[in-house]
Amino acid sequence: MSLDRTLDYSHCNCFAIRSAARHVTQFYDHVLAPIGLRVTQYGILSRLRRGGPMTINTLAAALVMDRTTLGRNILPLERDGLIEVVASPADRRRRELRLTPAGAEKYQQAYHCWVEAQSRFDTVFGDDRAEHLRGLLREVVGSEFVAPA
Repeated sequence: MSLDRTLDYSHCNCFAIRSAARHVTQFYDHVLAPIGLRVTQYGILSRLRRGGPMTINTLAAALVMDRTTLGRNILPLERDGLIEVVASPADRRRRELRLTPAGAEKYQQAYHCWVEAQSRFDTVFGDDRAEHLRGLLREVVGSEFVAPA
């Protein structure tokens, strides 16, 4: 590959995916702003609502997120009383994150904004193309591109 081609970010898969992710994240954050959540925080509430209490490691793996980034996103949710850290019923030494009643209520409020964002994205991008894109991105996430240990 020539040096000119390596400097052309239009051929970089990572750059293209990250640029698109930032663009879409900004859009969802804007739509969720009236509720006081960012889309990453909405994702955390949603995952805890669907999956029940879970450890930080389990939640990080489910969200395909590193623990440090997850920790930064959990702090305001815990501070605002939307999630809490509790001892696991199976092993009191293990700590789990759990959605609080206030968190469940905030999730319900945010869900309506999220549905609006989904609908607007699908309308602008096209329903079929959006569905196809989600399928392709699920394949990327499920692929064997694993960071070296």
